[in-house]
Amino acid sequence: MQIIAILAVSMAWLIWQLVKAKRYTRFKQRIEDELKEKVVASIIEELAEKRCTTFPNNDCHQEATIFYWCQYKSRLLQAALQREIITEQWLKDTGNLRNAQHLFYVEREHLPS
Repeated sequence: MQIIAILAVSMAWLIWQLVKAKRYTRFKQRIEDELKEKVVASIIEELAEKRCTTFPNNDCHQEATIFYWCQYKSRLLQAALQREIITEQWLKDTGNLRNAQHLFYVEREHLPS
């Protein structure tokens, strides 16, 4: 009887871990699908506004900046937060605050210091 109870609890825990992993994966996909194009548009707009003779912000600069910010999901999320495309409240409202914290922790070596 105890073995069955332990197996049931273990199975429930494994199912819960699977549910959490699927939510995290959907969150990462949502960053790619919904935020990437907005971040890229914001970067292009920002570089165009700051164009001058000292900082020409030509196509090479734009490509390098876009590549840098879009290379990792944590950078995309950080860029969206910095450019106020999304807010911390949006993360709370969508139930993704914990996923964002986990993403920043997992990819911490890719974030600018």
